[in-house]
Amino acid sequence: MLDRIKASLPSLAPAEQRVGKLCLADPRVFAKLPVSELADRAHVSKPTVVRFCRSVGYDGLSDFKLKLAGTVNEGVPFIHRSVDADDKTSDVMVKVIDNTVAAFLKYRNDASSMAIEKAVNALVESYTAGRQIQFFGVGNSGVVALDAQHKFFRLGINTNAYSDGHMQVMSASILGAGDCVVVISNSGRTRDLMDACDIARKNGATTIVITASGSPLASAGHIHLSADHPEGFDKYSPMVSRLLHLMIIDILATCVALRIGGGKLQPLLSEMKHNLRNKRYA
Repeated sequence: MLDRIKASLPSLAPAEQRVGKLCLADPRVFAKLPVSELADRAHVSKPTVVRFCRSVGYDGLSDFKLKLAGTVNEGVPFIHRSVDADDKTSDVMVKVIDNTVAAFLKYRNDASSMAIEKAVNALVESYTAGRQIQFFGVGNSGVVALDAQHKFFRLGINTNAYSDGHMQVMSASILGAGDCVVVISNSGRTRDLMDACDIARKNGATTIVITASGSPLASAGHIHLSADHPEGFDKYSPMVSRLLHLMIIDILATCVALRIGGGKLQPLLSEMKHNLRNKRYA
């Protein structure tokens, strides 16, 4: 959570930056003080304190302070243990599993339910209107985009996934109001994805970005679902980030399925399962 605040500071208004710096200076005290005292210490108004909390991805001051208290007092300590060339197989296994579990628990503590809710609402609105839902990603994120397309396709949603930059631009060019595109990126700095996101947004489509806080892509979409972790995207394969992105897609798909409702979805899934039976050995 503190890493997210630090990464978000440059994109905040000056007054909100003062609130962020006050929080980073002493998170424990910040979590306990009333809004009036926080405003006085940061030399800002009380609404600015609330705006800061929302700007960094939380529902408001109460939600922010609750997550902050959990981070500094009861939160999961995240120690990223890099894999070394001389590690034994047992060491690699423990490091990879520990890093993944810690990243998931950290996301559980830091994630903004408000941002997830906005993304789910946008996806459901596109589905209800019979519009398109597209998933864009390159490299490892392209694999996540394909997984997302598979999950949403099974819900009877009109969807496609593209990992080629030219296809992403062409797809974004034909999107319009009511359509939705989910752009997935570990670094948040891939030029092809930035171009496609900008085109889709200009054409009126709702853009959801799953990427690191403080990256150029994070501010390029309508809705930002932060996926922050200490893993460097330039060393080895970005294992933790890929799994984190897959988990976020699972959350979105599950929420959308619940919104669609079992009355409409269960018959579809049952028929699909029935038709696949002859594809399996008894």
